[in-house]
Amino acid sequence: MTSHNPSLSYRDAGVDIEAGDALVDRIKPLARRTLRPEVLGGIGGFGALFELTGKYREPVLVSGTDGVGTKLKLAFQLNKHDTVGQDLVAMSVNDILVQGAEPLFFLDYFACGKLEVETAADVVGGIARGCELAGCALIGGETAEMPGMYPPGEYDLAGFAVGAVEKAEIIDGSRIVPGDVVLGLASSGAHSNGYSLIRKIIDLAQPDLAADFQGRPMRDVILEPTRIYVKPLLAMFKAHPGMVKGLAHITGGGLTENVPRILADGLAAEIDAGAWPLPPLFQWLREAGNVDAQEMYRVFNCGIGMVVVVSADDAAAAAAHLKASGETVFSIGRIVPRQPGQAPTVVA
Repeated sequence: MTSHNPSLSYRDAGVDIEAGDALVDRIKPLARRTLRPEVLGGIGGFGALFELTGKYREPVLVSGTDGVGTKLKLAFQLNKHDTVGQDLVAMSVNDILVQGAEPLFFLDYFACGKLEVETAADVVGGIARGCELAGCALIGGETAEMPGMYPPGEYDLAGFAVGAVEKAEIIDGSRIVPGDVVLGLASSGAHSNGYSLIRKIIDLAQPDLAADFQGRPMRDVILEPTRIYVKPLLAMFKAHPGMVKGLAHITGGGLTENVPRILADGLAAEIDAGAWPLPPLFQWLREAGNVDAQEMYRVFNCGIGMVVVVSADDAAAAAAHLKASGETVFSIGRIVPRQPGQAPTVVA
């Protein structure tokens, strides 16, 4: 008996295989620019191959995974997709960097309801740029087209990085002692944290995001991609072995909740809020949202994207080396014995 039902295809179900193939063709040259000698094969296999070479005596693999959070909502709203890929890479590579690890490779996961090749290519272009800044290979990834899972024009991003560090050179904060100096490396903006509050403030204040803000469109300032600290800090590890005692990537939880993650029991960090200028974006957020000062330091990086702890004797040399590498460096505090009832990090 002949069926009168139409012959269905995957495209009829909302999945466009040809669009996926077109995206892969667009991605391949972007990924090629990020390749390292240890990469075996190219994009397109079922798994990505990376050879750990003989440069390590006792290699320890360090991995990190993250997303971009609700910063994506602003990217959708503003139809600007070329920077969130760098955010995605930065969140993972900066996280594994704080253990002393060199990022080796990165994989991404891009999921959408309907694949828009131009948008996806913009996103992956940002991922490739982030990998170039971090010196790691974009070794593979997954593009998932899932009709009905996401509203039109929206997508989700996740990714992970794998790095390596010599076992004897792992940075874990265990050598931090009272008297050590806390250095802060400037952020490029809000990075990828606090955007639920940023979006709430934007909804209330209704600023013109196309208008000039400190010489740039406000939308570009708000979507400025996360700074990647990998190359300057790896160079410092090599030039001054053992100088860095601890590193904290200032992400969700701000200064007050990330710095304690590298402090042993009995230690606290006293951070001087006057040691660096609060960038204009954070001034605007504080005023437009009437946000309490301590809430600012708990939610946002407030202009400090990475914290570096060194001995007082090494502080000047560390700051000079990082400045020569292009970082903006502030001496923002010191390590003290923690008193009973004292918070592990206070910004005042």
